[in-house]
Amino acid sequence: MDPYDLVARNTVEIVTEEELRSTLAEPVKRVYAGYEPSGEIHLGHLVTINKLIDMKEAGFHVIVLLADLHAFLNRKGTLEEVRELAEYNRSCIEAVGLKGAEFVIGTDLQLNPEYQLNVLELSQQVTLNRATRSMDEVGRTMENPTVSQMVYPIMQMVDIAALDVDAAVGGIDQRKIHMLAREHLGAIGRKPPVCVHTPIVQGLDGKKMSSSAGNVVSVADSEDEIRKKIKKAFCPPETAENPIIEIFCHHIFPRLGRVEIRRPEKYGGDREFDTFASLEVAYAAGEIHAMDLKNACAEGLVEVLAPAYEFIMSCKRG
Repeated sequence: MDPYDLVARNTVEIVTEEELRSTLAEPVKRVYAGYEPSGEIHLGHLVTINKLIDMKEAGFHVIVLLADLHAFLNRKGTLEEVRELAEYNRSCIEAVGLKGAEFVIGTDLQLNPEYQLNVLELSQQVTLNRATRSMDEVGRTMENPTVSQMVYPIMQMVDIAALDVDAAVGGIDQRKIHMLAREHLGAIGRKPPVCVHTPIVQGLDGKKMSSSAGNVVSVADSEDEIRKKIKKAFCPPETAENPIIEIFCHHIFPRLGRVEIRRPEKYGGDREFDTFASLEVAYAAGEIHAMDLKNACAEGLVEVLAPAYEFIMSCKRG
């Protein structure tokens, strides 16, 4: 696939397309995404992980920031708790398919004097209202935000400078913080990053994805657990706002490239699909029953997540 098309697929926005094309032409190019260590890696995380895999194939050096200090500031646990999770999440991210990336622990990057001086300098550039708005979709309990959560977006801006990256990947909920970076990084002598934004996918029940709501598939789920969850998932006749269709789009086709619907001859027999678009059209036309679609989805996820699940099981056995 053309490098630009590879980076752009399954995104909702690239800021800007011209800058991305220019960056792709450079012999050395660096991209990062940050993850708060706060639990199991699940399908929500995998949307951006899959995009990092795409960008690595497109020639980018990929950096994963395991943002333990950000998680602490965002009230996700003590520093000790999130640091321990960071190491675990790193192994899971590698096991799920992101090989050869550079992993950076937040506290290893962010506690030096130069970094902190840049945070203080940029804090003079950003109003309290703007910082609060930038955290609306990523902050915890933002009806009563803490000062630490106002530091969070400014640190994320400085991460881009400190990691010396050309591009930043994140869900569309990261857009306001990324736009702050594009607007203000010039104050510390850095160019704005290309921003690659992926969609926020739904939970299995068609509502907001949340581990606490139990509407996610995680790398710690067994094959049987995955099949049970997918069997119960919301799957309307329409393809829009259909979590099963989203899984095929963002997780199964990018990783496997092909899907087989297995069913008895009396129901039309087996069918193979080499593109997501062809599957989407067939389902929308009523050519595939929802349960057949779910069965294929479950088997695809089992295959995609198998290496990470095996890693987790080996840790438990050890």
